[in-house]
Amino acid sequence: MSANPPLEIERVYLLRTVPELPAHARPVRIEQGYLPEPAAEDIPGEGGFLEGRLRRRIDPEGRVRCVHTVKRGEGLVRTEVERELDEETFAALWPRTDGRRLTKTRYLVREGERVFEVDVFDDFDLVLCEVELPSPDAEVVFPSWLASHVVRELTEDPRYRNYALATEGLPPDHALD
Repeated sequence: MSANPPLEIERVYLLRTVPELPAHARPVRIEQGYLPEPAAEDIPGEGGFLEGRLRRRIDPEGRVRCVHTVKRGEGLVRTEVERELDEETFAALWPRTDGRRLTKTRYLVREGERVFEVDVFDDFDLVLCEVELPSPDAEVVFPSWLASHVVRELTEDPRYRNYALATEGLPPDHALD
């Protein structure tokens, strides 16, 4: 990884149900799988959890975008490096993610400076909302269509990261209260 890889600053929230989304919500189908990457502590000079992900996104117009992403770290601030893949390369790598996959519909909803990403999972009774931020101390103000659906913040709970969901499923103590 480069000396100063890009940062992802993101808060994650558990939602009670799928909110009634505004008309400008944009649905995207996502299939993602996780590569059997070595743990970051096994790589000289690295530290923290290392996640290698393949993702195929299909937008409402049927356009497909395939990406390989490497994330490092846990919690609010992580490093994230992405590279585009053609569909042939994605298809060749996809079998390596067997047993570590999930699918979901992501609804992208721009509200002012923020984009709220509401994820509805296919294999779990689970709805999450993610919002990327410009800095770790940036305030998150929930729009009216979302506020009453937020149960709690999950940013620091690694059991709700997509990697953990794809490899372990829902936490056994998952609850909406």
